[in-house]
Amino acid sequence: MSVRIFGHYVSLPLVLLMLVEAAIHVGAVYLAGTLRYLDIHFVIYSPSGDYGWLLPRALSYALVMLGVMTAFGLYGSALQKNDREYQVRFLASYPAGALVMVIIFYVIPVSFLGRGIMALSFLFSFILTVLARVVFFGIVDGETLKRRVLVLGSGSRAAEVEALLSRLGSRAGFHLVGFVLCGDEQPGRDKSKLLGDCNALRSLVAQHRIDEIVVGVRDRRNGHFPMAKLLECKLEGIGIVDLLTFFERETGYVQLNSLSASWMVFSEGFSKTGLQKVLKRAFDMCVCGAMLVATLPIMLGAALAIWLESGRPILYRQKRVGESGQVFEILKFRSMRTDAEKDGVARWAKKNDDRITRVGKLLRLTRVDELPQLINVMRGDMSFVGPRPERPPFVHDLSRRVPFYTSRHSVKPGITGWAQVRYPYGASVDDAAHKLQFDLYYVKNRSLFLDLVILFQTAQVVLFGRGAR
Repeated sequence: MSVRIFGHYVSLPLVLLMLVEAAIHVGAVYLAGTLRYLDIHFVIYSPSGDYGWLLPRALSYALVMLGVMTAFGLYGSALQKNDREYQVRFLASYPAGALVMVIIFYVIPVSFLGRGIMALSFLFSFILTVLARVVFFGIVDGETLKRRVLVLGSGSRAAEVEALLSRLGSRAGFHLVGFVLCGDEQPGRDKSKLLGDCNALRSLVAQHRIDEIVVGVRDRRNGHFPMAKLLECKLEGIGIVDLLTFFERETGYVQLNSLSASWMVFSEGFSKTGLQKVLKRAFDMCVCGAMLVATLPIMLGAALAIWLESGRPILYRQKRVGESGQVFEILKFRSMRTDAEKDGVARWAKKNDDRITRVGKLLRLTRVDELPQLINVMRGDMSFVGPRPERPPFVHDLSRRVPFYTSRHSVKPGITGWAQVRYPYGASVDDAAHKLQFDLYYVKNRSLFLDLVILFQTAQVVLFGRGAR
């Protein structure tokens, strides 16, 4: 089950989990203060003797823990409760949160909580969060919160819903009840889920307690499309959604093989207002300014390592295609040999590419090679979040071979993006087509909220090294 926040689809159970855990973190600070002083305290005293309200400090603690746990991927749907990786990340998030809190105390002394309260806060929030997640997984792994879905149609497009359910497994937010024949379509591979034909749609919906109908019919002009039946269901409060929108919501990408220009024209999204541009630019300047200051020592170290291993140039300049098809020069730390493309032919980077230097391999793994692009963002060539810019020869080739490819150029390219955090590193035409599906989702639903989501997920990618090549 999903809810839409500023255009972006978010899992409702995960939103509820975050709210519950936010309350747990705030409550843990108050519980720690009460036990520490054996009294209910709403103020806290600093070592200098000054005092302040406890609530702002409790909220700061909750925000830090939610941010760290998000960066560790603990609010994503990919990890399961029995995953060893999930357990390791969960345990590691608390020492990481403690480190962040110590840094905050050092930078902002007035936010001081005290060693005793901090230790008890972490203990209580850890225990209560574990209990909350045991209950959460017990509910979500069942069918309680899942929508009961009926697919109108039984052909190849409708069968894609069944294939999606197989891929998602227990992470799916829906339960596929069955299919309904419509017109002269042939039944898909699983005939056991065929419930009847569209003439009995209303009674089938009532009989099987359907929450939502997914329209998976390819041809709606042959006179067999049951518009009147669908209207009856709609008026009864049953959700009606087309296949493309269903996939967009459940997967976080726009399904390319079913995409049409008319769907893009009439669907919500793809907005670009003056206020959005101002907020986007302000977000870029704030994030990039902070990152330039924070990563300056890292960039100086990277420059020195490149120079010691293979000399100059330190930076690699390369032409890329940006917003509205404009070509600009991107900056990166050089991670390949100086003769990587001595014949002048543009090539995709591949796995275990022998052109990558030893230092370059580390820079790519940690994403440090991308840091000079902060200058591109400050210049206005790029945004911090957006589709990754490609080289002109690749764009020329992909525009001919991949439908709607140029749609990604309607916004500024970014250092990181929805495709980068949701899809592994791509180095082929097929990969470009898959990544385009995520880029189109971003272009359609872009907002400051989605940028923040991507920013946190990028931290997870950097921390755990997914997708680097």
